[in-house]
Amino acid sequence: MPREIQTQVSPEVAHNESLLNEHVAKLFNTSVKEIQKVVVLKRSIDARQKAIKFNIKADVFFVGEELTPQKIELPNYKNVSNSQEVIVIGAGPAGLFAALQLIELGLKPIVIERGKDVRGRRRDLKAINVDHIVNEDSNYCFGEGGAGTYSDGKLYTRSKKRGDVDRILKLLVAFGASDAILVEAHPHIGTNKLPQIIQDIREKIIEYGGQVLFETRVIDFIVKNNEIQGITTQSGDTISANKVILATGHSARDIFELLDKKKIFIEAKPFALGVRAEHPQELIDKIQYSCDFRGEFLPPSPYSIVKQVNGRGMYSFCMCPGGVIAPCATSNGEVVTNGWSPSKRDQSTANSGIVVELKLEDFKPFAKFGALAGMEFQKSIEQKAWHLAGQTQKVPAQRMVDFTQNKVSADIPKTSYVPGTTSVEMGQVFPGFLTQIMREGFNEFGKSMRGYMTNEAILHAPESRTSSPVRIPRDDETLEHVQIKGLYPCGEGAGYAGGIISAAIDGEKCALKIAAVLKK
Repeated sequence: MPREIQTQVSPEVAHNESLLNEHVAKLFNTSVKEIQKVVVLKRSIDARQKAIKFNIKADVFFVGEELTPQKIELPNYKNVSNSQEVIVIGAGPAGLFAALQLIELGLKPIVIERGKDVRGRRRDLKAINVDHIVNEDSNYCFGEGGAGTYSDGKLYTRSKKRGDVDRILKLLVAFGASDAILVEAHPHIGTNKLPQIIQDIREKIIEYGGQVLFETRVIDFIVKNNEIQGITTQSGDTISANKVILATGHSARDIFELLDKKKIFIEAKPFALGVRAEHPQELIDKIQYSCDFRGEFLPPSPYSIVKQVNGRGMYSFCMCPGGVIAPCATSNGEVVTNGWSPSKRDQSTANSGIVVELKLEDFKPFAKFGALAGMEFQKSIEQKAWHLAGQTQKVPAQRMVDFTQNKVSADIPKTSYVPGTTSVEMGQVFPGFLTQIMREGFNEFGKSMRGYMTNEAILHAPESRTSSPVRIPRDDETLEHVQIKGLYPCGEGAGYAGGIISAAIDGEKCALKIAAVLKK
C-alpha cells in the first residue's frame, strides 16, 4: 500500500522527479534508493511568503510495493442507433456531456447545434477579428464546444457538491487532455488544444449511434398539453421527441425570447457586469510572486481579488494569465469582451474580467420586458459600446488610473484585443452607479495589490456575459421544467452552472434523470 503524504517543496523540486524523490526520502528518513515512485495527486502554489512553495499531495511507493498505474479509459459505450431518442439542444459542455451520458445509459442523443463544427468556426472568428463581421450562429459563443472552446478551457470549479468533478476531468483526459488537469489545483486545457478534444467527443457520439446536426437552429418548441413533443428548425424541419435537454448557453437570446413568447415560464436572474482589464504579465508576476523575475519553474501568475464597494461585490472573473482578450459579440451592433489563454499561457499580457454584481432592481428601466429585463439591460450596454467605438468591433478602452480620475486617455497602446481599441471615457458606457462602484473598487484593488493600479493597465468594455441574465426554472427533484413535462433546462444558459465543469456535470445529471424516467 502506498503512503500518502502532504508536503511543501520549492518550485524546482516540484518539477524535478529526482529532487522530489530525495525530498520524500528525507521525510521518511530513508535512502532515496528505497523510493520506487512518487505519484503526485494534487499540486498548488503557495505564494503568501517571499519564498514561494508548492503544496504537494502524493502517494509514495517504496521498493517492493506493487505499483499500479492509473489507466484512464472511456466507458464501455454500446451502439444506440436503434434506441429511444433524446434531443439535446446545444453542443457546449452541458450538451456534449449529456450526449455521452445518454449513450452510456443506452439512449440515442440527437445533438442540435446552431453553429458550425469546431474547425469551421475558425473562419468566422477571423471575420470578427479582421473584418468586424459577426456571424450570429457561429462565433466565440456559438458553435461546437460552446464558449469554452475558443475562450480558454479553464476547468477550475468550486462546485464540488454539484457532482463528480474527477469523472469529468478523467473523461477529458480519455479524450486527449493532458493528465496534468487531474493534478493541478486550477486545471486548464488551452484554446489551442481544445478543438481536437471536442472533435474527438463528437466523433465518439456519432460512432456509437448518436447524431450531431450542425448549422441547425431551433426556432420553435412543439408543446401539447404542457408536454414537449419536439422542436422545429430554421429549415422548417420537425424533430420529434418527448425528452429534450435545453443546453444553449448564456448568450442564446433568441431562445429566451422564444420561451417568453410561448409563455413558457422563465425569470430574470442577477448577473455581473464590468470591464476586462489587461496588464503586462511581467507586472502581475512581480506583484504576486514578489520577485523581479519569475523563473522557469513558476507558471505565469494568476490573481483573484474580491472587494465590497457600496454594498456590492466587485471581483475578478475568468482571469487569464499569459492570455489575450477576444471579441465575443453574438450579433452585429454590439461589442462584448472575454479572455482566453493558450495551453502554455505564454502571451506577454494577463487579463481578467473585473465585474460588479447586479441586482434585479437595477433592471427597473427595462421592466416592460418582464423576465427579459436583465437581458435588455445587458444588451443596451453592449450596443452603447458598439456606437462609442465607431460601430465596429473595436472596443471602448481607457487606462486604469485615467478611468478612476474620470479622464479620457490621451492614447491607448496596442493591446491583445485584435480588432483594436477606441479611447473612450468609460462613464459613457455604464450607468452612473456602476461607474462609481468600479472607480472606487479599482482604488481598493490597488491597496490590496500594490502595483495593480497603474496606467499600464488598459480597461476594455464591456465584460457582460459572465452568466445568463435568465433562469429557466426546473423542479429540484426531476430537473424538468416546472411547467413543461419532458423539457430539461440545463447548464449555464438555464442558470444552473458557471463554467465548463459545472455545465458538464449538469448535462450528465439531466441525462441520468431522463434515463431513470424512461426505464420505469
